[in-house]
Amino acid sequence: MANEQIVHVVDDDLAVRQSLSFLLASEGLPVRLHESAAAFLETVAAPSGCIVTDVRMPGMDGIAFLRRLRVQGFAVPVIVMTGHADVAMAVEAMKEGAVDFIEKPFDDDLFLAAVRSALVAREQNLERDAQVREVKDRLEGLSEREGQVLDGLVAGKANKVIAHDLGISPRTVEIYRANVMSKMQAGSLSELVRMALLVGAAPAG
Repeated sequence: MANEQIVHVVDDDLAVRQSLSFLLASEGLPVRLHESAAAFLETVAAPSGCIVTDVRMPGMDGIAFLRRLRVQGFAVPVIVMTGHADVAMAVEAMKEGAVDFIEKPFDDDLFLAAVRSALVAREQNLERDAQVREVKDRLEGLSEREGQVLDGLVAGKANKVIAHDLGISPRTVEIYRANVMSKMQAGSLSELVRMALLVGAAPAG
């Protein structure tokens, strides 16, 4: 993977930044520290990994930070740290897209588990996005008729039913089906169906 999985810690409290930096580094996790949400937005153009941020910060708080990230199109998992009195803000943060919140003071193992979970989610999202792009590229290589045969296959129709629907012979459907399998690089019908469902290519009916 080209992008390194960096844990970005955004907190106005220097002691918190330093302790989290030590904890993450001791687990072999790359970390970058930011003293405010504004500082993060000024210095990070395309974040990878995940973000850990305090919900209460001077200037731009955690909620406003989450909104800015979304507006700027940063699809990076965010974990919000809250005080016991800030559960309402934590819930608000989840509504704004945070993947998790942790109440201070928190257990080190709990914190690390949340970070690792966020990093895994990020990795899976990147892999899925790459798969979707790949499948879409292959779909664009299909002819109109091949696309119609694919729709029939994804709908669970037998070759002879697809042939009847399209007004062609079952043998012709077999040829189109073989072409579709080849162009989509599918080793089986189930793999072909999974690809179509991945990109929402399944027909409405």
